[in-house]
Amino acid sequence: MANTFLKPTVINRMALKLLQREVVLPRLVWNFADAEFRGAYGDTVTLRLPAVLAAREYGFRNNRSSEIVIDDLTETSVPVVLDTDLYSAVALTDEQLTLDIVDFSEQVLNPQVSAIARGLEDLIVETMQSATYGTSLNIADSADGMWGTLLDARKALNDANVPREGRVVVVGSEIEREILSDDKFNRVDSVGDGAVSAVREATINRLAGFTIVGSNAIDAETAIAFHPTAFAFVNVAPVVPDGANFGSRMAESGLAMRWLRDYDAPHLQDRSVVSSFAGCSSVEDDGTTNVRAVRINFQGGS
Repeated sequence: MANTFLKPTVINRMALKLLQREVVLPRLVWNFADAEFRGAYGDTVTLRLPAVLAAREYGFRNNRSSEIVIDDLTETSVPVVLDTDLYSAVALTDEQLTLDIVDFSEQVLNPQVSAIARGLEDLIVETMQSATYGTSLNIADSADGMWGTLLDARKALNDANVPREGRVVVVGSEIEREILSDDKFNRVDSVGDGAVSAVREATINRLAGFTIVGSNAIDAETAIAFHPTAFAFVNVAPVVPDGANFGSRMAESGLAMRWLRDYDAPHLQDRSVVSSFAGCSSVEDDGTTNVRAVRINFQGGS
């Protein structure tokens, strides 16, 4: 399909910006460096979750007739597989490069980078939506609405001994509307010094030990309350090949990408390709369910 560029005489390019989904989830989950995947068998890194033991009591000053109980150490492994290759490729004719494109970064590269960033965030969302949760809650079941549901989610994470620091609730647009119409929630404009702009703008409040963040990436009637370690995400920028005319590795919204640009002489057109490798896993401490996160539904669902 041919590209369509608006001429500067038709529209002021600084007057309007494309409506784009803000990418926030990659900065909220557990991230892994690409170095850990170099030479990894099957492009897989295995997370080792430590064994959990309970203290036992031995009778004080007893007659030593009974033996102590020997416990078994059982560690749980969670595989994180680098299995997704996302790309955006655009071909640009000589005529378009000469007459139509005024700002290559704004008109070509930025839309490509944004597409990859959204695609990588979608990978995290797919993992969240398909995960098996130890606890699922319905807002409609709580007499106190979202506030009561949030307290129930907090209790579930506390009971599972999930770390308190860094807990987040990502909410879809319908639940966000429910929150903002509730007097118990007051909108704030920041999450602290040094916060990422997209996360800061999406933050609704911090209550009940959670930073509440709105996102259009997840289902409108769904929310996920989680600790960053509930989901393991890896993102690697492919290497720039020696044969590329031009190439670079870059980052957007905390994500790693590669940009290649070359000329397709037989067709008299330039090519711009942005790509990224990624993988995401749900962290299941018991091997079957994710207890580091709680799924919240507006009325009901899986």
